Amino acid sequence: MSPKPNNLKTFFKTLPKNIFSGFVVSLIALPLGLGLAMASEAPPIAGIIAAVVGGIVVSIFGGSHVTIAGPGNGLVGVLLVAITTLGLESAYAAIICSGILLATLGFLRLGKLADFFPSSAIQGMLAAIGLIILGKQFHIMLAHKIKRENTIDYLLEIPNTINDAFHFDDTSLTYAAITGVLSLIIMVFYPKIRNKYLQLIPAPMWIVILSIGFSYYFELLAHQPNPISSLYMISGIPEFKEIIAELPIVDFGKVSTFPFWSSVLALTLIASIESLLSIKAVDKLDPEKRRSNVNLDLKALGLATIGSGFLGGLNVVTVIARSSVNVNNNGSNRSSNFFHATFLVIFIVLFSSQLTRIPLPALMAILVFTGYKLASPGSIKKIFSIGKEQVVIFFVTLFITLKVGLITGILSGVLVTFLIHVLINKSASLFLRNVLKPNVLMYQEQDNGNYYVSVKHFCSFLNFYRLKEKLDAVPESSDIIVDFSMCEFVDHTVMENLNSYRELFIKRDGHFDVVGLDLHDTDSEHPFALRRLLPVPNIIKSGLTKRQNNIEDLANNYALTYDSKKEKETHFLDKFHFFRTKSIHHIYNKLSTKNDILAIFDIEFSEGEFIAKETVRTTMLHITLGKKIPKFTLDREGFLEKVYAFAGFKDIPIQEHSDFNKRFYLLGEDDIAITAFFNDDIIHFFESNPYYHIESNGNSLLVFSKERLASTKEIKALFDFGKRLKHVISL
Repeated sequence: MSPKPNNLKTFFKTLPKNIFSGFVVSLIALPLGLGLAMASEAPPIAGIIAAVVGGIVVSIFGGSHVTIAGPGNGLVGVLLVAITTLGLESAYAAIICSGILLATLGFLRLGKLADFFPSSAIQGMLAAIGLIILGKQFHIMLAHKIKRENTIDYLLEIPNTINDAFHFDDTSLTYAAITGVLSLIIMVFYPKIRNKYLQLIPAPMWIVILSIGFSYYFELLAHQPNPISSLYMISGIPEFKEIIAELPIVDFGKVSTFPFWSSVLALTLIASIESLLSIKAVDKLDPEKRRSNVNLDLKALGLATIGSGFLGGLNVVTVIARSSVNVNNNGSNRSSNFFHATFLVIFIVLFSSQLTRIPLPALMAILVFTGYKLASPGSIKKIFSIGKEQVVIFFVTLFITLKVGLITGILSGVLVTFLIHVLINKSASLFLRNVLKPNVLMYQEQDNGNYYVSVKHFCSFLNFYRLKEKLDAVPESSDIIVDFSMCEFVDHTVMENLNSYRELFIKRDGHFDVVGLDLHDTDSEHPFALRRLLPVPNIIKSGLTKRQNNIEDLANNYALTYDSKKEKETHFLDKFHFFRTKSIHHIYNKLSTKNDILAIFDIEFSEGEFIAKETVRTTMLHITLGKKIPKFTLDREGFLEKVYAFAGFKDIPIQEHSDFNKRFYLLGEDDIAITAFFNDDIIHFFESNPYYHIESNGNSLLVFSKERLASTKEIKALFDFGKRLKHVISL
């Protein structure tokens, strides 16, 4: 079911928020665009051109809602090979041809091709891309420029590079290496600082600002040349008028050669997979839970890539990191993508000369961190927990991608996955006999309107697209039952996708049940393992930490119930605005009164997706009220809230309570009901107590202070605050 397009009134109402979000996204896109281009050995401006063209074209012709387009991490290795083997002019021709193929995939409605790749094989390919980025850029980050045959050699050389960094004879190289290390430290630790003011400027932009400030310090105050070696400074960024006046030379002379088409196919494959995966992930983040038209997006991305190639830019893909930032900053439609491109043009027009003051090691540190996130140990650990067969698929894809190439690597992952499935089932005929048969039947039950889906034979990455087509046709607000009782085999890729559908239906007030897997076996307890029942089992922790023992003592003293176990059924939090763009993992260390009227718990949730994913743990209080109240959000008034006013957010004033209006920021849709609810007793309560972030979903309240775990003392204070708040509201 296609979402209704925004009308003109809604568009202009949300315009300030989208302009603001586009500006924040551009702060990330600027350093990343420069870094990705230089890592590909293209001119630095090529990354910015891709972001600008992508932002404009995809915002006009695309089929997604809150995604951001620009140069992608996954294409660095392929572009590097293309530029090295073909030369820059022929590489531009390959980029243009890959754009034509990408658009063709969209016109042929082949967006579903991404469903034919096993999840573990895709993870292995992405991890290999991460190691390719990390392996080459790590040396430049430490002021080393070396040439090796392949990525594995670059990785093996890392210890020698670290050792050499401690024995530089040239102090200018030492300064360059220190800049790289400090930039990496900023990338690692900055996201952990939970401060709403600092978070307005992303970590990559802080690196740019500090680098340029460092350069000006030596020039204007110390009256000395920049101590960083000129070999490790950005160069070759043209003025904006030069970009417009001088189009690059595009050479189609090698169009008949095998290396040319090998590069074209690799660029198309990685661009399509990276884009489709990103679109799928961002759709899960969209507060309105709209479904993107992936085929329309492929057409737009292809058109943008063609334009980018002719203008001297890189391939244009949908990028998850910048898209996540867009959602988190209240971007609500494609105009934020357009404004991100607009601000990039403004930056280049006004500050292109300043960009040459940025050291290469600083930009490469950003990419090293990006590469690490793609190939993080956490991702590998997750693969191990799902099943031993997934580990084999993951590492086969990883090593062949590193040793041979991306296309060979992903194809080997597909082949190994199929062979493992045959071995597990001890039957090739199960797949060969049934792969072309229609195996999914769906109908709507007349008595209750529920949708029933029956799946037969097998369901794996080979034929999941059939089940996906049926599920996509069902409104997420409906109830649906997926029955696998006549299905002999269900693979990890299907289980992972079913879990995503389950979360989507729950958030849209629907119900998603999987039945018929009771008799199926599995070697792993992970919910995404082969043939595994969908609902996630509770994970019971053995033993208590000191903090947990203190909380348990607190429970005994206050006659509360304490449960340390991880609880994944957290749907009572779904209706709170705070969690609209966040994914809740579980709650734990739960303290509660009888019938959970007041419940304090630690909670783990994540912001963003994929390499932009940040996990947050904090302590919250949930109060069940037993009566209807208006929906609202109450927070402490600050500078950021004043800035929000310019972005279209409206603070609700309470008459004759000027002190409250100055100190608190009150948001909500129903101004009249909210104003009536905030009587003198409630206002005096808030004015005379510590500040907390408070949200109402109409039936209950969510209360918390800082985005970190609370101490025992803070838990006591939070519980006392909640108990008294409930009493005041109940009067």
